[in-house]
Amino acid sequence: MSLPPKPRGLGRGLSALLGDDEVAAAVAPPPQEEASAPAARPAPARAPLTLPIGQLKAGRMQPRTTFEDMDALVMSVKEFGLLQPILVRPVAGLADAYEIVAGERRWRAAQKAQLHEVPVVVRTMGDQDALQLGLIENLQRSDLTAIDEALGYRRLSDEFKQTQEDISKTVGKSRPHVANTVRLLDLPGAVQDMIRRGDLSAGQARALIGVPDPLVMAQRAIDERLTARDLERLGGELKAKTKGGARPKASGGASSSKSADTKALEKRIEEALGLKADLKLRGLGEQSLLTLEIRDFDQLDTVVERLTRR
Repeated sequence: MSLPPKPRGLGRGLSALLGDDEVAAAVAPPPQEEASAPAARPAPARAPLTLPIGQLKAGRMQPRTTFEDMDALVMSVKEFGLLQPILVRPVAGLADAYEIVAGERRWRAAQKAQLHEVPVVVRTMGDQDALQLGLIENLQRSDLTAIDEALGYRRLSDEFKQTQEDISKTVGKSRPHVANTVRLLDLPGAVQDMIRRGDLSAGQARALIGVPDPLVMAQRAIDERLTARDLERLGGELKAKTKGGARPKASGGASSSKSADTKALEKRIEEALGLKADLKLRGLGEQSLLTLEIRDFDQLDTVVERLTRR
């Protein structure tokens, strides 16, 4: 009997925390699959409990801030019930109270469908695991806004001291993706709201980082339907005009203003290649300039060999 496939990107320790079958049952079922026939789904290793819906409460570590477009899911729940259990953890100090870790959208749909009980999988876990699993569920659904995703990554970094490398392994995303997503939080709040509403894509928004007036440019992108490439070009023109009107600062100041992430990347490159590296973000979306100090042709040959190795 073949085992069900593991969910993508569960990272270190999370499959072991719940068991692969229960992770598959409790985390990240696509919304459109709620209406599938029950027989088509692998059964969890242990049958889920059924709890009164009033004993469940929204999760404190939930990364999602908006719950929209739920009409189809509510209709599915009315017709078929909840085909996937909700992952919950006990609330410390309260009897018969459980906090949702994964499945809050389904819980809200069940309330609107006027269900009295819902299937759950109960697990005891800390805040870090709860936040990680909440991120994983929403990322696998592919409808978490880039800003909510960025806030989730920042919480893992600030509250639990995880590096971007740790986060990338946990959620199954590349480290550059995590870094570039977090950079969206440098944009003004009004621009972040545009991303949340879907008026602006994450790619367009990344092109606004470092632009002199990102809010004006964001509104222009919406009004004129500019692509990310259009915004990068316009950002370059604005930067050129800014440089033309003011003398650039000395190069020594640029180095001191580098972020910790940029310095960490430089260190990784230096350790991998054995060369002095200088990485500069050019203020045009994700465009960067990498300079390597090569002493002689022997070092150059070594770098070429490593970069072209297959």
